[in-house]
Amino acid sequence: MRPLEGIRILDLTRVVSGPYCTMLLGDLGAEVIKVERPRQGDDTRAFAPPFQGDQAAYFLSVNRNKKSVTLDLKSERGKEVLWRLVDVSDVLVENFRPAAMERLGFGYEAVRARRPSMIYCSISGFGDTGPQKDRAGYDVIVQGEAGIMDLTGPREGPPHKVGASIADLAAGLTAAQGVLAALYVAKVDGQGQRVHVSMYEAVAALLTFNASIYFATGTSPRRRGNEHATIVPYETFEASDGWINIGVANDDLWRRFCTAAGMQGLTDDPRFATAPDRVRNRDVLVPLVKAVIKQRSRNDWLKRLDDSGVPSGAIRTVAEVCDGETLEARGMIAEMPHSSAGNVKGIKSAIHLSETALDTYNAPPKLGQHTHEVLTKLLGYTSEDVLKLGREGVI
Repeated sequence: MRPLEGIRILDLTRVVSGPYCTMLLGDLGAEVIKVERPRQGDDTRAFAPPFQGDQAAYFLSVNRNKKSVTLDLKSERGKEVLWRLVDVSDVLVENFRPAAMERLGFGYEAVRARRPSMIYCSISGFGDTGPQKDRAGYDVIVQGEAGIMDLTGPREGPPHKVGASIADLAAGLTAAQGVLAALYVAKVDGQGQRVHVSMYEAVAALLTFNASIYFATGTSPRRRGNEHATIVPYETFEASDGWINIGVANDDLWRRFCTAAGMQGLTDDPRFATAPDRVRNRDVLVPLVKAVIKQRSRNDWLKRLDDSGVPSGAIRTVAEVCDGETLEARGMIAEMPHSSAGNVKGIKSAIHLSETALDTYNAPPKLGQHTHEVLTKLLGYTSEDVLKLGREGVI
């Protein structure tokens, strides 16, 4: 059994943050029933091209291990079906704007009154209280508002967003963690509760040492490109044929690096003797290192530094990572047959449990693929009932 076998998730989420959360829970073995709008479905079904077959690659990326049910949540018959789903589920996850679920009649208090053991997880852009609670939570907006963009990009250039949807993904990860914590509490005392995560706070929490620098000094850290604020050299360097990262994080590594790079004379230079010295004299040291790294190829440097025990790595493309030997050797690529998209691939859960295999990966569902199955086998509707709901546009 996978860890969450027997747990049923009622998934009312769309786009990225919520679907990523519920996918992670599905990877752990939960049964995830994804409720989507009839005919349109999740917004990301239209985030294309590219397509794989007739499915948007974007949608495929965060919706494996789920069942899709279409349901008009604004209709009375649709709400009746949703209440039945609430009755048989353990966790509800939603990422509508604050108060939207209340307007539908499915706010936390209403659900708790009917099902006290329910864990009710909400993901919002900026929280359900405070001055920004009514704002929509789009990834790029949150990245800017929560400070991560001001730290990202070249020192003298404009701010940049992180290449991945970090606000959505951090919120999804945090929400999944919150659900697991609430499930543990429910196992102990049988009580459900609300889990609330905002994208803004999930990103702000990632500021870690940058926030600590501000709290300690009263000065906001500035953009440094690929430089580290308190370690030198610890950044990206250009070799003769590509780019590498080098992480000289302490004085022992500094001596090892100087030997590997043929720069032994620098180990006796008082300007670079200790880690704080190297930070203070960054503008002198980094150009010296850049000039040396430029003289050899990427692979030459990676071997030299690895042999010397100095942390280093290549700047790899997404293609190099997906087709690379590391994920292959670790068995990290899931291959999932799909009826119209063919063989859908994805990177598996990063969690490895010694006694519990996480090896079940089902392809993301087609829109409404499981509506009939869920309504008849789980909720007790007849096939005639389902046909009628379809004619009425409820499903």
